[in-house]
Amino acid sequence: MADDSLFPFSAAFPNASEEDWRALVEKALKGKGPETLARKTRDGITIQPLYRETDYPSATDPAGVPGTAPFIRGANEENDAYLPWDIRQVVAHPQIDAAHADLMLDLERGVSSIELRLDASGQNGIAVQTVDDLTKLLDGVMTDLAGVALTNSALEGFGIEGAALLAAWCEKTGKDPAKQKIDFNVAPIAELARSGSLAMTLDDAMAETVAFVKEAAPKFTSSTFIRVDGRPAHCAGGSEAQELAMALASGVAYLRALLDAGLSLEEANKALLFTLAVGPDYTFEIAKLRAMRRLWAQVTTSFGAEGGLPMKLQAVTSRRMLTKRDPWVNLLRNTAACFAAGVGGADVVTVRPFTDAIGLAGKLARRTARNTQIMAQEESSLGKVVDPSAGTWSVGKIGDDLAQKAWELFQTIENEGGIGASLQSGGFQSRVSETRNQARKDIAKRKQPITGVSEFALIDEEKPDVVDVSGLAPTAPASEGDTPASRAFGDLVKAAKAGSTLFRLLPEDAEPHAHADPLFPVRWAEPFEQLRDHADAMKDKTGKQPEVFLACIGPIAKHNARASFAANFFAAGGIAAKIGDVPYESTEALVADFKQSGAVLCCLCGSDDQYEEQAADIAKALRDAKEDARIYLAGKPGEAEAGYRDAGIDDFVFVGVDLVQKLEIAHAELGLVSA
Repeated sequence: MADDSLFPFSAAFPNASEEDWRALVEKALKGKGPETLARKTRDGITIQPLYRETDYPSATDPAGVPGTAPFIRGANEENDAYLPWDIRQVVAHPQIDAAHADLMLDLERGVSSIELRLDASGQNGIAVQTVDDLTKLLDGVMTDLAGVALTNSALEGFGIEGAALLAAWCEKTGKDPAKQKIDFNVAPIAELARSGSLAMTLDDAMAETVAFVKEAAPKFTSSTFIRVDGRPAHCAGGSEAQELAMALASGVAYLRALLDAGLSLEEANKALLFTLAVGPDYTFEIAKLRAMRRLWAQVTTSFGAEGGLPMKLQAVTSRRMLTKRDPWVNLLRNTAACFAAGVGGADVVTVRPFTDAIGLAGKLARRTARNTQIMAQEESSLGKVVDPSAGTWSVGKIGDDLAQKAWELFQTIENEGGIGASLQSGGFQSRVSETRNQARKDIAKRKQPITGVSEFALIDEEKPDVVDVSGLAPTAPASEGDTPASRAFGDLVKAAKAGSTLFRLLPEDAEPHAHADPLFPVRWAEPFEQLRDHADAMKDKTGKQPEVFLACIGPIAKHNARASFAANFFAAGGIAAKIGDVPYESTEALVADFKQSGAVLCCLCGSDDQYEEQAADIAKALRDAKEDARIYLAGKPGEAEAGYRDAGIDDFVFVGVDLVQKLEIAHAELGLVSA
């Protein structure tokens, strides 16, 4: 019942019950119940159209309160009023001067921490090789106020060497290590998953990592040291539960190693930074972040912490969701993902530039990436309330289901000997592969549409600028300075401080060393983008965009719906729709327009009753006009398919077909060669 004193506006409306709602839904669905709107995720979790108290008993407060175990609602009782979460931006320009300019501008314009992607070759990050290079890069950066994080390309080991450079920089520049806000992000498990190999065995890499933490943690008391990364599973096309399971299993592997080395549970936990991807389905992503905290509380409880321990959690907007084509839509995807990260309680959020799939981000892309977060905090006030999704039945139920599924997958990994053994045997990768293949099928059939790519593709799109680094000469990694006396972290720091290069700090490949099938990253739009690239190549060669002639039957009111569908269908492959002088007074006029168009592809567009009366005759006339044409009909043929094919119709386009496969055949007819 509405309260007249509190809600006078709502009180003016009649009370509505769930039965009233169901009746309206059934009317809209022509007699079907709302249950038909339910869908299953690739983890087998059912997403209901309506959630109730019976699905998630929020009145009993099962998630607890913010700042207390099991930390589902976050580690803090309240958010920082000025910076609810850490706004982090990645810097990756290969030239040190340009990278320094980027990071300084980011910090001046509202970013609160930066992540340096290091690559001595300059091919996939900043060409930092020595402590002196770091000094130039970080000139003017107050790392006790603005945090610095590291990430490295697979060519730079698993992060120990970069960490040594940064620690040597702190010593050489007189920084108080206890005050430096650094996420060193050493990640041997994630690097094995991404690259498929390490220079040593995984056990040796874990031992080096643990020794690094034991030596560095007492000095760098405001820092984290190990990145527990679930993103390799996500980036390779894995499900949400698989991503959580990878992060959980990796966290357990690090935790065990640190405890075995003598660290306390609290010390080991404090050394970790968990990192997950966030996509555009914000309800699901909010639930995923909550599920991760619940899972870790369960793990740390089993290790002896009463009620569990909190985690430091970074959320990075998904790369697999980003597109090269119509990349402006990525701004919306990033905004939704940023919303999920902020509302979901991430401690650190990184929004990828919307041009990330195209190339190195320019000023506009970097500005919109950071401003998306600044606007979320300052204008949308997303951080003003701690855990605003609390009590939401859908988020609570989906989070519970995700946690249960991820726990099952985690147990499978543990039964295989842990994440390291599962990666090296290929068990984990095979499960991710199955999920990825199913997702690709759904995307090809547009069960999972991609706006601007598989739906509403723009043939003449405006492309944003990216930084052109093709003219830069590659940097040859220098092998200068003394070889470290040992692989101990202190010796690596000592060598780096004395001038040894990053390449000199790297270990030589040992035998045996860790091998695994790499979890290659994917982007969902890639199959369509390849088709678009082939179509553009033909346009560049001939001066004309590939076309399909739409043979529209009858008045516009009759053919417009299917003509629009067909135009959208073929545009996803870079094939532009050509429509003649409609409506046609006769079949002869339609055929004459088709012949004049010079098109090889032709698609009949009309209503079902027009198809029944005219489609066969029009198809025969079109075939007589051009024997080598490929003729489509927009719509399901049903029982009339055999007759249509006899009349000369080659194929049919309708909702639910494999769009990629159909477009590949169309490209073959046009003489386009697939890469």
